[in-house]
Amino acid sequence: MTDEQAIALALAEAQAAAARGEVPVGAVLLAPDGALLARDGNRIVERRDPTAHAEILVLRAGAVALGNERLTGASLFVSLEPCAMCAAALSLARVARVVFAADDPKGGAVLHGPRFFEQPTCHHRPQVSRAGDPVAAGEMLKSFFRARRS
Repeated sequence: MTDEQAIALALAEAQAAAARGEVPVGAVLLAPDGALLARDGNRIVERRDPTAHAEILVLRAGAVALGNERLTGASLFVSLEPCAMCAAALSLARVARVVFAADDPKGGAVLHGPRFFEQPTCHHRPQVSRAGDPVAAGEMLKSFFRARRS
């Protein structure tokens, strides 16, 4: 699966999350060979679990699928820049690559805020790159919150 195909799946998961009333963030986890390990969107409200971010859910499912807490060589694709909790989990899982569409200047922790992977206490630093349409991914979030405020 290509990066563009994987990020498109992540964006579809984000749209599904929005349809469930969740903040529209979706994630996809690929095995080192490019096989799909897991895909999901935020389920914080549904599960009444503040840790049920899309990234965490696919990491958990990927670990089960591989039978290992280390996801060495795996790639995570997500519609929005990961927060500090998710960045820490990605590092602990030893994910090789993190690819995201939209920046999150307020809550992101990769390029913004604490820049988790640049901290000396970060033991594993995945390769970080971009894919997809950041404007469209960002607009999905803006539309979601705009509708909530009106």
